[in-house]
Amino acid sequence: MFDQKILETLRSHNVQLIVLAGYMKKIDPSIIHEYRGSVINIHPALLPKYGGEGMFGMHVHKKVIEANEKYTGATVHMVDEVYDRGKILLQDIVAVDEHETPESLAAKVLKIEHRILPEVVKLIAENKLQ
Repeated sequence: MFDQKILETLRSHNVQLIVLAGYMKKIDPSIIHEYRGSVINIHPALLPKYGGEGMFGMHVHKKVIEANEKYTGATVHMVDEVYDRGKILLQDIVAVDEHETPESLAAKVLKIEHRILPEVVKLIAENKLQ
């Protein structure tokens, strides 16, 4: 019922692009089917690493630090039926410092997210990214 209401609202407003930013719920397959190729999301890591169910927020940053990664970043990707599996549209990286905390890393990654998500939306609006 809820997902049907979302679809009706999207249709009534002639939505061409769905931008998920901080949306923490899996999108219903009916929405993915109708808007395939028109739903994007931002992820606080370099996909395909550190993606998938349960990989969000501080969980991601803790895993990156525990794995002693030298770099992490953010990824804008298409949304499909599987968490964080869709086509990667844009990524950018940031160094993981030796004494990094999940909180300090989150702040660094957030700066990247705030830059690359609008950049992708602009590229799509200008038909420069499919």
